[in-house]
Amino acid sequence: MDYQINFPHLGIHFDYVIKSIAIGNFTIAIYGITMATALLVGLWLTSLRAKETGQKSENYIDLFILLVIFGFIGARVYYVAFQWDNYKNDLLQILNLRGGGIAIYGGLIAGIITAAVYCRVKHKNIWTILDTVVMGVAAGQIIGRWGNFFNREAFGGYTDGLFAMQLPVSAVRTNEITTEMWNHVVSIDGIKFIQVHPTFLYEGMWNLALLILLFVFRNKVKFRGENFFRYIIGYGIGRFWVESLRTDQLLIPNTSIPVSMVVSAAAAAASAVYIVIVRSRMTAGKTLPFRAAFGSEASPEKKDAAEEPEEAKPSEERQKDREEP
Repeated sequence: MDYQINFPHLGIHFDYVIKSIAIGNFTIAIYGITMATALLVGLWLTSLRAKETGQKSENYIDLFILLVIFGFIGARVYYVAFQWDNYKNDLLQILNLRGGGIAIYGGLIAGIITAAVYCRVKHKNIWTILDTVVMGVAAGQIIGRWGNFFNREAFGGYTDGLFAMQLPVSAVRTNEITTEMWNHVVSIDGIKFIQVHPTFLYEGMWNLALLILLFVFRNKVKFRGENFFRYIIGYGIGRFWVESLRTDQLLIPNTSIPVSMVVSAAAAAASAVYIVIVRSRMTAGKTLPFRAAFGSEASPEKKDAAEEPEEAKPSEERQKDREEP
């Protein structure tokens, strides 16, 4: 049977981890249920943050619908682009969503672009929007990674460490089983298991720590957008590490370089540099880069106090030290 998942060194054994449930003739993947739960929790946390900062949470419901649609498209396009050899001879397979194949960075990039367009049309400040949604995004990623657990995918290479996870060979894609894994196959009651890094768990725990830090320091910022860039730094560092362990990496064409490691490193480094530059310019009393960002202190949206986040309405003393990029 391929329903078993074991964590032998932790003494944890799951004898029946299902991949889907059937309702009549209709099958629902647990992965899909996990993703839906992640999205709803992300929206709920974003709405709470919007209310906390004096914004209208219903604005984020409208944005949420757009983010789900275009974020999913972006995640699929990103995946297909870096797995083009698997699709170029059968383009209809691109539409075979039940066959799997999405990438979180594609979703994030498409989500940022969607938010930018939304802010341009609605005359909102994109930095306020991004600062508000990042905790929801982090929470969604924590839950969403458990979809990989149920799908027996996105695991790392062989390990005999404390958190080693055993998966039945029959339950995983054979192209993701490395030679080292084959050399350390474990046989239990006649069933062959590979023993791997549970990278879904590593990334989930990393994102949980990131979410806690974002929550604790959510109001300790000097400029709008700082929480968003903190998230990019934190997630980028964690993803760079986790991606280095995985066996299903998307590679830059004609190289052996994992594209997600490059994106993670570049995004984290650029965000860190940006924060340093902005804080330095604030200390020097200079104009900040990207200050307008689809909104300014004089924009119509800021005349409505209900739309103005709490962090933009501090005391006179604190306001002198805070700028909008």
